Amino acid sequence: MVNILILMKRTFISLTLFFLLSFFVTAQCRLEIEIVGLKNNTGLIMLQLLDENEKVVDQAKGRISGQKSLIVFRNLKPGKYAFRYYHDENLSEIMETGFMGKPKEGYGFSNNAAGPFGPKPFKDWLFELKGDMKVTVSARY
Repeated sequence: MVNILILMKRTFISLTLFFLLSFFVTAQCRLEIEIVGLKNNTGLIMLQLLDENEKVVDQAKGRISGQKSLIVFRNLKPGKYAFRYYHDENLSEIMETGFMGKPKEGYGFSNNAAGPFGPKPFKDWLFELKGDMKVTVSARY
């Protein structure tokens, strides 16, 4: 009887540790965002990561080298995300616009979602993060 109780305790502890470990492992995702097609290496990339409710989850500034930038987010939960960015060439920390609000600096959205007169609807920006992931997008000018 004592051996059965010890075996049951060990099994319970093992299963509990397994479930806790599997939850911890799956709850931590890494997202790499590579922005290519930048017209120069001047300035920084200013990027906002959004959740499926359009709420800002995190922000980052990315350095540019070889006319591309790599921004990494760690410890993200699995779910739906989107991002938007612009190439802050003059380090003003604002997106420069011209006539009718057209951006003067490079910009873009996740899934390369852009229409002829501005961004596509937010739902077109969303992507599913299930584990570690790398996304590559091209800047628009």
